[in-house]
Amino acid sequence: MTLEEKAAQLGSVNADRLLEDGEIDDDAVEEWLGEGIGHFTRLGGEGGLSPSEAARVTDELQSYLREETRLGVPAIPHEECLSGYMGPEATTFPQMLGMASAWNPDLLETVTGTIRGELEGIGTVHALSPVLDVARDLRWGRVEETFGEDPYMVARMACAYVSGLQGDGRDDGITATLKHFVGHGATDGGKNRSSLNVGPRELREVHLFPYEATISEANAESVMNAYHDIDGVPCASSEWLLTDVLRGEFGFDGTVVSDYYSVRHLVTEHNTANTKLEAAVQALEAGIDVELPYTEYYGEHLVEAVESGELAEETLDESVRRVLREKFRKGVFDEWSVDEDAAADAFHTEGARSVARDAARESMTLLKNDDDLLPLEADSVAVIGPKADDRKELMGDYAYAAHYPEEEYESDAITPLAALESRDGVSVNYEQGCTISGPSTDGLDAAADAAVESDVALAFVGARSAVDFSDVDADKAERPSVPTSGEGCDVTDLGLPGVQSELVDRLLETDTPVVVVLVSGKPHAIPEIAEQAPAILAAWLPGDEGGSAIADVLFGEYNPGGKLPVSLPKSVGQLPVYYNRKENTANKTYVYTDSDPVYPFGHGLSYTEFEYDDLSLSAESVTPLGTVTASVTVTNVGERAGDEVVQLYTRATNPSQARPVTELRGFERVSLEPGESKRVSFELSATQLAYHDLEMTLTVEEGPYEVQIGRSSTDVVATAELEVTGTKRVPKTARTYFTETDVEPEAE
Repeated sequence: MTLEEKAAQLGSVNADRLLEDGEIDDDAVEEWLGEGIGHFTRLGGEGGLSPSEAARVTDELQSYLREETRLGVPAIPHEECLSGYMGPEATTFPQMLGMASAWNPDLLETVTGTIRGELEGIGTVHALSPVLDVARDLRWGRVEETFGEDPYMVARMACAYVSGLQGDGRDDGITATLKHFVGHGATDGGKNRSSLNVGPRELREVHLFPYEATISEANAESVMNAYHDIDGVPCASSEWLLTDVLRGEFGFDGTVVSDYYSVRHLVTEHNTANTKLEAAVQALEAGIDVELPYTEYYGEHLVEAVESGELAEETLDESVRRVLREKFRKGVFDEWSVDEDAAADAFHTEGARSVARDAARESMTLLKNDDDLLPLEADSVAVIGPKADDRKELMGDYAYAAHYPEEEYESDAITPLAALESRDGVSVNYEQGCTISGPSTDGLDAAADAAVESDVALAFVGARSAVDFSDVDADKAERPSVPTSGEGCDVTDLGLPGVQSELVDRLLETDTPVVVVLVSGKPHAIPEIAEQAPAILAAWLPGDEGGSAIADVLFGEYNPGGKLPVSLPKSVGQLPVYYNRKENTANKTYVYTDSDPVYPFGHGLSYTEFEYDDLSLSAESVTPLGTVTASVTVTNVGERAGDEVVQLYTRATNPSQARPVTELRGFERVSLEPGESKRVSFELSATQLAYHDLEMTLTVEEGPYEVQIGRSSTDVVATAELEVTGTKRVPKTARTYFTETDVEPEAE
């Protein structure tokens, strides 16, 4: 390969540069693909192509590379697919914070296996998902993309996501990309792309842990760097992070792709490079194999750097080998083509809609239900709020609809209003009341009147989710639908945007019972609503089948079983309020409020009741590399079938360093009929109790521990004492990341 051909394999080109009005621009093809190319960036999604068109364009461009370039090396077509393929006609599933609320990794694996089928239909072999950021600041707009605040939960769900997407082996399925490496969910001020300042122990045990576990257990094939710096070193130029830790310690052998424009940011944001050549060398030497979304800093600048002696050709060669290896593994060299006639058949199948509905139902999280207001027994309902009748408002920021918020959107997604109006025997009085973020209160009276005329009022409120990189301007306060959740949409408070809080207040002033349905990736206005509203349902961003799932839960056709993956604060000033803080943080109060969240991590109600009994350990002590089984009986003592998430936590009761007050070690979502009991067992490895000692060596420490079973992180129903009999460094080959669970019917 020539230097130019090598450098081309580390570059990319996006749809906007190759297509014009959905058709291939021959001149652009010659310009961008003449020496070959590493990746095609979002041909279908960014190109706005139907599945058939996306398949055709991909096939034609791959044919050009095979037949018209000297080496005949095809490209890796990649797309976004956080909550489903981010392109026209795709099935949209719940945003990932909602999937985390289901506490069901098997369900998520089914979801991503379904996404995989749609991506394969258009010739995609690589996807830029999932997000492994641990969400520690709810002001951050991208919290909705995450699996929440707990590193164990993030790792467990990420493994399921990757397994469903990648399939059984590297010659199968779609390459998953773990992002954003690392710590993007805890940056300063909750601001996107700002600096991360954490100690090395927290960096490893909280933020790096999900990546290490997912690479080890699910064999993730790609990683994407984060935008920010860590203690002054940009992730995009950190050889320690991208090579020493990722490849050396974690044994990762796939490709590292740049977050879009992050190589450019070395010049424009971090100022660690003055020229494109300097930035390209910094990024490649650190370990970024492919520049995305298009070649701007790599390409000719890498060639120049090698020729001038500023970059070793061996460094270039190593990244090229990795890219070519992925191409061979994903089969793009094989004799294959994308069938445009069959592509549409892979989309929106009956099976996909069924999975989407199951996922939306299981994500529903009942936060409050005074006087058993839910499930509803109402002849008439007032459907109120800006989130009630807009298909886009069901979607997260990385759904196709939300990513292009001002464009027309054709969809068969089901809104809450449509689902409620389709129910027999229920009269619906609909008033929007207000917009998402506009200042007008003109519709509040009509909304209150509709509530008075109905048996119950349903207030559908929340933030608009989208990707917004525009600067703050005075006109935003006047706009009716400013996004305040999603990438680039960070906030300084957690209140409902616009006049939605006033809308809820007006409804609460009537004599009609009010159910608040939060259709949002943000925990908006929870303190005020929690104090006054009799019932609160967190529907998150539930996707195409969200309206039907919400109606099913409200009327009791589905019993909610979701649990919070994040702690919900009483005010933004309480942050950080994540559950696994250390003792000296968790128990310190403010002048006017305590340190407790309004709803804790793991909280969620049901229409039935569950009791726990007979917690037992298989042994009272365990060696540092041994295992112990904790078993507990859970019984449905109510009159409805339902799901309970049994949660296992541990606590070091006399550690040699300050440790979290409690830490999640395992969970299992259990379905129980009325009166039914099941025995849930968790096989816990002592290596899961390990933490980094004073020399930063991962070590299991001798001493007493407490094993806890909880309904949530704060509602602990049973505890048992466990003694670790020795102190030992944990060899990588002996480390266990996840608790094995077993569920058996309880013997009568």
